[in-house]
Amino acid sequence: MAIEWVLVPIGFLGALVYGITGFGSPLVTIPLALHFVPLPFALAVFALQDLASAVRVASENPRHAVKGEIVRLVPLVVVGVVVGVTLLVNLPRKASMLSLGAFVLLYGLWSLCYRGVPRVVSQRWAYPAGFLGGITGMLFGAGGPPYVIYLAHRGLSKEQFRSTLTLAAVFSITVRLIAMAFAGLLFRREVWLTAMFVVPAALLGVSLASRLFRHISRELLLRLVTLLLLASGASLIARAVG
Repeated sequence: MAIEWVLVPIGFLGALVYGITGFGSPLVTIPLALHFVPLPFALAVFALQDLASAVRVASENPRHAVKGEIVRLVPLVVVGVVVGVTLLVNLPRKASMLSLGAFVLLYGLWSLCYRGVPRVVSQRWAYPAGFLGGITGMLFGAGGPPYVIYLAHRGLSKEQFRSTLTLAAVFSITVRLIAMAFAGLLFRREVWLTAMFVVPAALLGVSLASRLFRHISRELLLRLVTLLLLASGASLIARAVG
C-alpha cells in the first residue's frame, strides 16, 4: 500500500504536464518513481496511466487532430516498437540513451535560442519521426520527443498540435503495452493494484490541465514544449551516466 500512495502524487504531476503539452509525462513520473520502485515496474504502471491520460485528452476535441499526420506516423510507430523490443535485448542501453539524450538536449537548446517562426518541413519526415518514437518509447518510455520535433514544424495550431500529438500517443502507448504484455511486464498483480490508485489521480490532473490549456497561447505552448525537451534530454543523459 505504501508504494501506491507514493506513486499517486507522482502520477498526478505527470498527468498535469501531459494534459497541458500533450507529452512529457514519463519525464516526470519515471525519474521520480525510480527512487521507490524498479524500472520495469515503473514503466508498466505509468504506461497504463499514460494510456488513460492520452485517451482522456484525445476525447476532448478529436476534430482538431490532423488525421493525415496520424496515418503517416502510426505504421512506422509499430515498426519502431518491434525494433525497440529487439534493441532492448541487444544494444548497450546506456550508450543509446546517452546519444538520444544529447540529441534532444541540443535540439531543445537550439529551439530555445531560435527566435523565428519554425520552418515547416515536409510530411515525409513523419516516417522517421514515427519510427524513432516507437523505438525510444519502447527503450526508454519516452516516445514523445521525435513526434514533438516533427509536429512543431508542421505549422499546426496549438489545438491541432496537442490533439494530433495525443492521438499519436494513444496508438504508440497501446502498441507498447502489447509489447510489454508479451514481455511479461503486465502480468503482475502489484502493477494493476497500483494502477488502480494512480490512474484516477492522473485523470484528475488531466482535467485540471485541460482548463489551464484554454488560457495558453500557441507561442507559450511551444516554449513549454521546448523546456520539456530540455528536461527530456537532461533526464536521459542523467539516467545514462548515473
